Amino acid sequence: MLWEILVVVFVLLMMLQLKRVWELAPLLGDSLFRMRGSSTLENSVRHSRDRNEFALTLGLAAVLVSVRYHLYRPSFLEDFTPNLYLLAVAGVFLAFLLLRLLMYRLLKPRIRPDNFVLAHQMGHTYFIVFVVLALATVGVLSLFHGADWLVRAILYVEVLLIYLLFIFRKTQILLLFCNPLRTFLYLCGLEFFPAGLLVASAAM
Repeated sequence: MLWEILVVVFVLLMMLQLKRVWELAPLLGDSLFRMRGSSTLENSVRHSRDRNEFALTLGLAAVLVSVRYHLYRPSFLEDFTPNLYLLAVAGVFLAFLLLRLLMYRLLKPRIRPDNFVLAHQMGHTYFIVFVVLALATVGVLSLFHGADWLVRAILYVEVLLIYLLFIFRKTQILLLFCNPLRTFLYLCGLEFFPAGLLVASAAM
């Protein structure tokens, strides 16, 4: 089955990146709690590249967890076979990422672009934190034979909390070079619009 094959691929990728991830861990923790930590991470070309590659690897894990616990299960996917369902979820998430990237390219200002790039790039850090937390949650609850609905509910709470923290940090950075109204408009275009479409599609 495709799901099992991708799990093996994910484990192999994690093993290959383990050393770099160990070096990244302190920087990721620092950037989670301090704006200056995010700036330090982005100013390191090697660490920023490693962080982005690790986020891509965890993107595979996010899709696998979403499929296993039906975190994204709109009605138009109900009749799909397991393999097609997995591919469809991966396709939807990829479309979401491409939309965020498109909005970022369209709205990127000419004034103070470095802070704008920082605000966008740190989304990768918060994504990593969420997926690591989600994998830990799944692992612990699986040991105690937690019901799928319980795991799903906890994962929804975790993604909401991490997302709110990310929005808070991104707002802080945008306010460094934007007034509050412009900051809100940036958030609408860069975050709320793509996320709203994803949530709306899940409710179909």
